Amino acid sequence: MTQTTNRFFDEIARLMNDAAGVADGVRKEISTLVQSQAERILRDMDVVTREEFEAAKEMAAKAREENERLAARLAEVEKQLGAGGKSGS
Repeated sequence: MTQTTNRFFDEIARLMNDAAGVADGVRKEISTLVQSQAERILRDMDVVTREEFEAAKEMAAKAREENERLAARLAEVEKQLGAGGKSGS
């Protein structure tokens, strides 16, 4: 009876071990499938990458700085023209 019981438990342990291996394989397969679907959906949505976003953000910051510099220069030119126009009248 002891031999039969041990063999029975050995078979159960082997089956559980095999089931765990199969479950891990299924988990990996599902994970890969979900990841590829998510990537496809994002590609179809035309979502920008992080690198593209950072590049656009940097360009916007440079444009803002240039705009501020040009606004200050314009104000200075207007100030000079206003002061020269008043003394010339």
